[in-house]
Amino acid sequence: MLIQIEGLKPRAAPRLPEWLRKPQRNVEADHDLKRMLRTRGLHTVCEEARCPNRNDCFARGAATFMILGDTCSRSCGFCSVKTGRGLPMESLTDEPEQVAEAAALLDLRYVVITSVNRDELPDGGAAHFAKTISAVRRRLPRSRIEVLTPDFKGNREALRTVLDARPDTFNHNVETVPRLYGRVRPQADYRQSLEVLLNARLHSAEVLTKSGFMVGLGERPGEVESLLEDLRAHSVDVVTIGQYLQPTRAHLPVEEYVYPDLFERYKEYGERLGFRAVFSGPLVRSSYMAEMVHGEAKSN
Repeated sequence: MLIQIEGLKPRAAPRLPEWLRKPQRNVEADHDLKRMLRTRGLHTVCEEARCPNRNDCFARGAATFMILGDTCSRSCGFCSVKTGRGLPMESLTDEPEQVAEAAALLDLRYVVITSVNRDELPDGGAAHFAKTISAVRRRLPRSRIEVLTPDFKGNREALRTVLDARPDTFNHNVETVPRLYGRVRPQADYRQSLEVLLNARLHSAEVLTKSGFMVGLGERPGEVESLLEDLRAHSVDVVTIGQYLQPTRAHLPVEEYVYPDLFERYKEYGERLGFRAVFSGPLVRSSYMAEMVHGEAKSN
């Protein structure tokens, strides 16, 4: 198979290694969960971003809710979520309660809520995040809630709106090393993302702060170590590191399949820096096994 993106000559994609091959599954068990989500007009990042773990999670009755519609205002080179004009907010009025009802039906002990970017909104959708957190709290008062938010274009008031709704974990992903931002995440700013994470800690001493990034996009090991140092210097408690997988031929190609022993090296380096938890491996994703990662971090 050949891959071509603008500015690059076609080249053969590296062969998927054995450690990234997952066994075929009977996905019939997923259908009820998907049907329940569809009847409520809900989306999951598991499906929209083509997560390789989605069948595992759906079979366990777990999913990461994606709010604010299914259309993102940004066009990151790694992400398969569609880009364009988002749904009118008046059409999403019921979304917080629908998320809460779905989480209650699934009897989730740990609820993860993320969103598309909605840069055209004055608050980037922060108030909608807060309404969704509150709705889930009312239905599942004993459950933990993690939010994985956009950068809100650095809007501190928007960030405070989300944090004042008191999520248990605040997650914002840096996605890659700063040198690659222009290609991987062109509408974002590395330093701004670090400031979002630090400001979350400064606003709330109780919230667990978390960030994640991908490898295999052309970064160097020294750059990964510097990125981990930056995250720790900005008071991040938990970090997730996973292998980038090209979702479609239109997206950035995989530059390298990183060996599991290098993931272990990154994990050990992060632990030496003082992170409360480092979840590092080829199939690790930001929200995958989030309840387990939260528990590990809280115990440290």
